[in-house]
This record gives sequence, structure tokens and C-alpha cells, in this order.
Amino acid sequence: MPDAAIATPAAPVRHPLAWVPTLYLAQGLPFYAVALVAGLMFKSLGVPNEQIARWTGVLGLAWVFKALWSPFLELARSKKRLVVLFQLAGGLSLAAVALALQLPAWFGVAIALLALVSVASATHDIAADGLYIASLSARQQAAYAGWQGAFFNGAKFLSLGGLVILAGYLETRIGTAGAWTAVFGLLGAGLAALGLYHAWALPGALNVPPEATSARAIAATLVNVVKAFFAKDGIWLAILFIILFRAAEGQIQTIGPLFLRDARTVGGLGLTTAEVGAVYGTAGTVAFLAGSIVGGYFTAWIGLKRAMPLLILAMNLPNLVFYYLSAAQPESLTVVAVALGAEMFGYGFGFVGVILFIMQVVASGKYQTAHYALGTGFMQLGFVLFKVVSGDIQQALGYRSFFLWVLACALPVLVLSCFVRLESAEKAVSAS
Repeated sequence: MPDAAIATPAAPVRHPLAWVPTLYLAQGLPFYAVALVAGLMFKSLGVPNEQIARWTGVLGLAWVFKALWSPFLELARSKKRLVVLFQLAGGLSLAAVALALQLPAWFGVAIALLALVSVASATHDIAADGLYIASLSARQQAAYAGWQGAFFNGAKFLSLGGLVILAGYLETRIGTAGAWTAVFGLLGAGLAALGLYHAWALPGALNVPPEATSARAIAATLVNVVKAFFAKDGIWLAILFIILFRAAEGQIQTIGPLFLRDARTVGGLGLTTAEVGAVYGTAGTVAFLAGSIVGGYFTAWIGLKRAMPLLILAMNLPNLVFYYLSAAQPESLTVVAVALGAEMFGYGFGFVGVILFIMQVVASGKYQTAHYALGTGFMQLGFVLFKVVSGDIQQALGYRSFFLWVLACALPVLVLSCFVRLESAEKAVSAS
């Protein structure tokens, strides 16, 4: 069979670059709206660090448990239709958050609406990842993993860059609540526009018609999926590896932006909202995209097993950068931007490792799409567990000691990489 995208006969076959980047941009926008942009918004509105970390962490549980309803989505006729539907639903929910900021009880209503965004986005991820796996060969999956990671995480810098710069500009002109209303309105409109584009651009889904659609059959499918997942050889070590891979990241990505905003008198850098957006949206954006794409091609070139130690080291470069910033407290915005550029290159380069580990090692075999959802659920669990407590740890240790603690959190996964299996069971058998 040619090394080309697979689609239903009625659907046109488009080049992966026509849809892979935008698909993962649409996957990243609502995720980072909940995980990071909402945190900066709450910071501007006076919510304490520990409350920001706790509530945005709890909202992330939707991505942890999404695998529990993934078999239900396998019964749908078209993954493409599911992708478009939940992109539109997510766009409407983000727009509703914008309106909620004008209400007296804005915090509780905003948290509830962000929970809807989380569920819609997590459900969208299942269909989007399934479509990616079904439409591309294993070689293409590795080659385009850099584009996947670049645009998923590139959504972070579109949000933290352009939109946060806009929020900082508007805060001084129309007030804090009005500024963030405009930002979340734009996020909602952007996600809805991507949904309309994907109605044209995505390849046709590759779903097999279900043999039965009863609740009993669906429940049995779910049980079989979970049993098959936990029956995999070495699965518990793989789960521990996935969780610890993101332990340091979950903390640094939560506290890092708050550290940039906090006053120098409490150990922060005292940057404005607009300055945080500027440093992430310039050097940070370019460096991250470069790191992600290079990391994907690098891993495809030498293989995941040989690449993994370097990917782990690169993933934890941000921890060293933030420790430097907390110790040196540079006043030059250029120095801060260069440091964050190094952070983002390492983060983008290393993030490819956990994605390909789940896709090609953990999810291989029967129920590939559902097992990928389970694997990414554990990946998100690692992020959430450490994110939820990061605010309390930072308050107890202070910024400089906190970043040292995060550096120590990176060591266990490096040790585990020497013991965990880094190739699929099928590939290991064929090579023996």
C-alpha cells in the first residue's frame, strides 16, 4: 500500500499538512485556555496562586478520565463529524465564559463554564487523535508528530502571546474584566472558525460499523478495552513513566507564568500582562515551533529508543531556565525573552517523546485509539496531580527553592527510561 493518508472512498485525500497542524491547533486552544490563559486571567482579577493552581488543575480532570467514554465514540459513524461538532461546542462554551465575566458571581460561573470547555475539548481529543492514527501510517505518524506537537503547544503561544498581549493592552483602556471578555470571545470565535474549516479539510473517518449499539454491548466494549490495556506487558511501569514524565512540567507550566507576573518583592519578575505575552509570543513561539519540529524528525531519524534520554533532558531544560531567572532576577526584558526561548525549544523538542511513547508503545495492538486515549489520560493525570499541589508547594518554599524542587522532580523519569520498554511488543517480537 502506498505511504499515503487513508480515507473513505467518498472523501478527498488531502496532504497531511493541510489538516494536521490546524487539527492540533484546535486541540490546543481550549486546553491552554483552561490550563494557562484562565490562570493569568484569574491572576489579573486578584485570585491567589494556590486557588488558581487548584481550580485549573481540577478542571484538567476531564482529560484524565476521557478514556472512560472513548468506546462510545468508537461507535460513531464518522470521527470527522465528531471533531467538527466538539470544536464548535468548545467555541460556544469559550464565548459563554467571556459573557460570564460581566456577572456579579463571575468566578463560580466561569469555573462551571470552563468545566464545559474541558469536557468538550477532552472528547474532541479522542476523536482527533483517533483520526490522526487511522489516517496516517506509522512512519507518517512519527514524521508529523513534530507538527502535531508544534501546533498543539503552539496554541499556547498564540494564546499567551497575541491574546495575552491584547489583554494587557486592553486592561489599561477598558478595565480588567472587559479585556478578558474580549480575549475569551476571540478564543471562542477562533475555535469555531477552525471547526468550519475542518468540515472541508479533514480526511474521512475510518470507523468500522459497530456490530451492536446496545448499552450492554458498549459497556462490554469498555470493560474489554480496559482489561486489554492493563494486560499489556510492562503496563504499570509504562504508566509510572508517563505520569512522572510530566511531573516537573505540570508544576513549571503552572507556576512559571505566575512567577513572571508576581512582584520582585516576593521573588517574581514583576512583568506586566502585556510583557508576559510579548516574551512568550516572540522568542518563545519561534523557539518552541523549531524545537517541536526538529524533535519529531530527530526521533523519526534515530528511533524512539535511542532518542528518549535526550528528549527527557530537553524536556527539563525549562526547569533550569526558571531557576536561573529566580536566582538572577534579570531586569532586561531581552534577557528574559532569550531565557524563555531556550526553555521553549527544550520543551518543544522533548514533548515529542511522551506522545510517541504512548502512540507507538502503549497504544499498539487492538483498541489502538481507545488505548491511546487511556495513555494520554494517564499523561494528563501526571500533569494534573502535580499542578494541583504546585501552588501550595510554591507558597511554602518560595520561588527559588520551588524551582530547585522541580529540577529534582525530573530525575526519576530519567532513571525509569533505562528500564521501561521503548518499542511496541509486536516490534520487539519481530526483532527477536
